[in-house]
Amino acid sequence: MGTSTKAKPKTKGKRRSPKKNLVIVESPAKARTIEKYLGTSYKVVASKGHVRDLPKSKMGVDIENDYEPHYISIRGKGDTIKELRSAAKKAKKVYLAADPDREGESIAWHLSHILDLDPTDDNRVVFHEITKDAVKESFKHPRNIDMDLVDAQQARRILDRLVGYSISPLLWQKVKKGLSAGRVQSIALWLIIQRENEIENFKPVEYWSIDSEFKKGRSKFKASFYGLKGKKKELPNNAAVQEILKQIDPKAEFDITKVVRKERKRQPQPPFTTSTMQQEANRKLNYRTRKTMMAAQQLYEGINIGKEGSQGLITYMRTDSTRIAVIAKHEASKFLHEKYGAEYAATKPIKGKLPEGAQDAHEAIRPTSVYRTPQSVKQYLTRDQFRLYQLIWSRFVASQMTPALMDTMAVTIQQNDVTYRANGSKMKFDGFLKVYGDGKEKDNLLPDLVEGDKVKLISNNPDQHFTQPPARYSEANLIKALEEKGVGRPSTYSPTLETIQRRYYVKLVGRRFEPTELGEIVNKIIVEYFPDIVNVDFTANLEEKLDEVEEGKENWIRLVDSFYKPFSNEVESATENMEKVQIKDEPAGFNCDICGAPMVIKMGRYGRFYACSRFPDCRNTKAIVKKIGVTCPKCHVGEVIERKSKKNRVFYGCSRYPDCDFVSWDKPIGRNCPKDGHFLVEKKVKGGTQVVCPNGDYEEPAQK
Repeated sequence: MGTSTKAKPKTKGKRRSPKKNLVIVESPAKARTIEKYLGTSYKVVASKGHVRDLPKSKMGVDIENDYEPHYISIRGKGDTIKELRSAAKKAKKVYLAADPDREGESIAWHLSHILDLDPTDDNRVVFHEITKDAVKESFKHPRNIDMDLVDAQQARRILDRLVGYSISPLLWQKVKKGLSAGRVQSIALWLIIQRENEIENFKPVEYWSIDSEFKKGRSKFKASFYGLKGKKKELPNNAAVQEILKQIDPKAEFDITKVVRKERKRQPQPPFTTSTMQQEANRKLNYRTRKTMMAAQQLYEGINIGKEGSQGLITYMRTDSTRIAVIAKHEASKFLHEKYGAEYAATKPIKGKLPEGAQDAHEAIRPTSVYRTPQSVKQYLTRDQFRLYQLIWSRFVASQMTPALMDTMAVTIQQNDVTYRANGSKMKFDGFLKVYGDGKEKDNLLPDLVEGDKVKLISNNPDQHFTQPPARYSEANLIKALEEKGVGRPSTYSPTLETIQRRYYVKLVGRRFEPTELGEIVNKIIVEYFPDIVNVDFTANLEEKLDEVEEGKENWIRLVDSFYKPFSNEVESATENMEKVQIKDEPAGFNCDICGAPMVIKMGRYGRFYACSRFPDCRNTKAIVKKIGVTCPKCHVGEVIERKSKKNRVFYGCSRYPDCDFVSWDKPIGRNCPKDGHFLVEKKVKGGTQVVCPNGDYEEPAQK
């Protein structure tokens, strides 16, 4: 009997998992959000910003060879580049999904180079909002890299490098090390110094007003002197006021000679652009520009909002367009009909006027869904994110609403040719103000007056005034000025303001920019030796030319060449003729505690400090501290002193640091909260200051 052998079972080979599509975005937060939308056949990774740039150690631009840039991998990005290359080799297809602007296009182009991708391949994907529908739809329409956008960004980068690396060494040599100069930052500094000069040269002019009180029956109202015989008359001094008062018979009645009633419409503003968002966040929320852009970036890239998962809450936040997608208009109209009624929904949504040269590739900044009301997502947002989202949501919703209607009344009052005027108003329909009011819409009611009525004068109140100098620039005002003059673009405002503060060319005092001595020295040099750099029209024209490069109407090499040739002559002239600037040290008034030599006040990168006059033989330095007269509430031994951060922001700390680590952004006042015993601080509020408890349980009335 033969032995039977069992057949060996077939061994199954290991199944290879199918290759995934690789998507590269800039940030990890954005990567996490998008990966959830695209599903298991996609892997989404982050480049963490740019991967290549011009070298920091040298110019990196071959001027003799058509301004060819020499790009290198950014220091510290080696591991990221290695991971991206490894992931790209394993991928079925690589998609480049950087932000939808010049910067994003440039990042995609650099990625295509380090990953050996064909830039003419359809591997570029753009979306203006990070929502499931928008992201999925964009992957149905990939395109190749837009070299016009890349060239525009490259031209800007090379222009800025040529300016910075030509002027900065001169400033190091002639003034001090660590200084820099740039195209847009030089204009911003020049504007601040021009305003300071206007303030210093301002001569106040005296003028007077006469505010009076009248009554009809029991109803009292106020009116102001207008002129004589119905014609406007200025009151330059008290003598002119007395002449007017002599013509008035205080016992006689005044005649109501004219009453004009009108209905006035107040239109909503368009939704935010980058610039208007930065201005409004500064004005209403007291946000610095950097803080606004950081919170906006987070809202755009995606927030985990519970059951819905990670969602981009706003559209792309770098834009100078006020255009709104039709689908967003329809959704807003539906929401307004449901929430407030048909009378609040605009039949023709407001479309704002685009600034000249606006890059209308994007929409305005708006919520990705108007149904995600601020209150519905508040629990998932930080305080900064919530307040900015509320501002963006409210502005967009208001832009799609009907105008507010005011009943106005203008009254002319006369006696003996002396003319007074009074204006009244009453809200008839609140319209968009229901969502986006600013608290200034109070009724100012007048009695029911008609022509021919008689009214009695109760009192005349002459008041002396003097014209005021123009205000220093706040961040919001400066951004508005730069935008109006066509200098810079949405992405440049925040880094520009940061740079001029970081270099200590300007400082913020009471939320207003003041130039420093160092800033005035640098500005004087730029104005004298590089006048085109601070020529607003020249710089604005350069921005327009960059837009033309983006549109394919201008060659970037020709543009750079037209700028650099005359500029290089200015550099040569400055090198030969500029004299060394001596920043004189001020005596500090006390001696060095190490060597006994007199101490002096020196100008450093982050402001003034004490140093030994025998430097470099003696390197003793001390920070200049400002005592506020309060004992440290933590150690109860040291004194609270005013300090400044590296970004020139004032904070308060203990004089015994590092033995005591007490710090506070708000100024302690030396009293404790009557409720919980915590130290009280003084916060700046609109129009003055207010004493509050940092724990939020106690506050005192605001003081002017």
